[in-house]
Amino acid sequence: MPLLPLLLATLALLATSAHPGCRPGPDPDPAGKCQASAHSATCVDLRLRTCADAAYNRTAFPTPLEHRSWEVVESSPEYMLLGVLHFLLEGQCNPDLRLLGCSVLAPRCEDGHTRRPCRHICEGLREACQPAFDAIDMAWPYFLDCARYFAPEEEGCYSPLEQLRGELDIEEAPPSGLPPTFIRFAHHSYVQMVRVLKRTASRCPQVAKTYSIGRSFDGKDLLVIEFSSRPGQHELMEPEVKLIGNIHGNEVAGREMLIYLAQYLCSEYLLGNPRIQRLLNTTRIHLLPSMNPDGYEVASAEGAGYNGWTSGRQNAQNLDLNRNFPDLTSEYYRLASNRGVRTDHIPISQYYWWGKVAPETKAIMKWMQSIPFVLSASLHGGDLVVSYPFDFSKHPQEEKMFSPTPDEKMFKLLARAYADVHPMMMDRSENRCGGNFLKRGSIINGADWYSFTGGMSDFNYLHTNCFEITVELGCVKFPPEEVLYGLWQHNKEPLLNFMEMVHRGIKGVVTDKYGKPVKNARILVKGIRHDITTAPDGDYWRLLPPGSHIVIAQAPGYSKVMKRVTIPLRMKRAGRVDFILQPLGMGPKNFLPKDFLPGLPRAVPQSWEPQGEPTEPGLEPLRARRQPAGGSKPWWWSYFTSLSPHKPRWLLKY
Repeated sequence: MPLLPLLLATLALLATSAHPGCRPGPDPDPAGKCQASAHSATCVDLRLRTCADAAYNRTAFPTPLEHRSWEVVESSPEYMLLGVLHFLLEGQCNPDLRLLGCSVLAPRCEDGHTRRPCRHICEGLREACQPAFDAIDMAWPYFLDCARYFAPEEEGCYSPLEQLRGELDIEEAPPSGLPPTFIRFAHHSYVQMVRVLKRTASRCPQVAKTYSIGRSFDGKDLLVIEFSSRPGQHELMEPEVKLIGNIHGNEVAGREMLIYLAQYLCSEYLLGNPRIQRLLNTTRIHLLPSMNPDGYEVASAEGAGYNGWTSGRQNAQNLDLNRNFPDLTSEYYRLASNRGVRTDHIPISQYYWWGKVAPETKAIMKWMQSIPFVLSASLHGGDLVVSYPFDFSKHPQEEKMFSPTPDEKMFKLLARAYADVHPMMMDRSENRCGGNFLKRGSIINGADWYSFTGGMSDFNYLHTNCFEITVELGCVKFPPEEVLYGLWQHNKEPLLNFMEMVHRGIKGVVTDKYGKPVKNARILVKGIRHDITTAPDGDYWRLLPPGSHIVIAQAPGYSKVMKRVTIPLRMKRAGRVDFILQPLGMGPKNFLPKDFLPGLPRAVPQSWEPQGEPTEPGLEPLRARRQPAGGSKPWWWSYFTSLSPHKPRWLLKY
């Protein structure tokens, strides 16, 4: 196991032996002997390194687990577990669970009395984190029993997580004398970024809100600010757009552009800018300024002008997040050679989950499954060009090879929508950054530039309905502050123009003859071997270039319906094309000739979770890591038993 040396080293620092404390037996004490007491206590300084960032600094003995000294606490399996949960759960629920455990192992003590943590905090974390424990076959720790060791709010409990995001909730007023529309064109730390996004959402609550899609490996929220006429909900036939910055931690221009864009959209909406009001009233926009906040911390420690080409590029696990997504492109090339086989919405192979999957990557995949995104852009740095899928060459040995998707024409239109209005991408001076892309119009097929697997753009296209491009904002990855205003002026119009492209093509609703929406119905376009599917409300959006297209809607149990649509050259609003599907065997049938559309297999499931078991020779079943066979112990069991004679059997599920 690659984690073995790291975990053993961590455990060795935490303890050399274990002492029995309060343990849950087969018949737990009904009186709750181990529960914390709110009676008088002698407060002492909190000296546990693992709990150094707790919201308090005084505790008391005995603890709720009947530990009576620091030595007993530090050598207990419970304390060992807190020290390695970060690695065992691969960053999931960190540092929340650690602080929750600290509130039990070292109870809060103030004014000579101990206080118990709040039960609702424990219950919320258990609901969110139980899947992470299930994934490694670990039982929920007994000392995090919400009913035994935590108290209801009416008893004056406290939140052990109150300081975790406390500094982020402090309202930071704009500099004195400046209007609320003021944008500070400077680099933003993580705390500053969160404050700006939350302040922006509070200024425009009618069209904006913030939410988190998950946590980084080091526990930072991946914070999104959303703009729409009804923030927080999908509206029928309102297309969804996402913009993502800072996927590489040291490529910071995109991070700042999205922070500025959020403030700009809010201010211009309030000022009555008709273009911005129209955009926000007809589009749901999601901005994730930093997908890799941990890497940014590494890069920002060196600072602009001193940051190396790779310092901070990866996340805290040393993973390149834009190489960490499932390689569906290889599977696409394999499927594309077979006539009649679907090459869209390709499922994730269960083998993918055997590798290291970053929590940031998982968060993005969950996000993409929860919202029917239509259009996306990932903002990078290091060159000046817009690239589009595929990023992986159709011949793996070729480092540079033109490898188009079936939607090549549409992707080129999307890339040009950004590049054609970017003054520096169109600048033909010799001093222009990225001059080798001038003859191409500053756009390029990704694999024709350089080939790589595991990219986010390919994954968007092959697993969901979303079309994503990659924008390289400039040759300097960590630009100095004095150039940020100029960068914003260069990219403001391209960003707006690109988001407006989501309204190109067609949109509509697919229903049955009773008007009931048909979800996961397929929308096919003759001559483009890439289908999209309807959202749960039956609505769909199909980005299409100008011209005539034959569009087909179909779903299991219904007859196919075909329509011819013509998209004018300068049409900037999606045409409305609805479909009413008739159940098979009823009503008029609108079948296509057999040679028009080959027979297709049933729709593949869309899921970001591993499904089924590997069947390749030499691979043990996936379930082997989840449920030990024949009474054997889980893979992590040896980490604890090697250092402690007191085996934590309460962690075993079977």
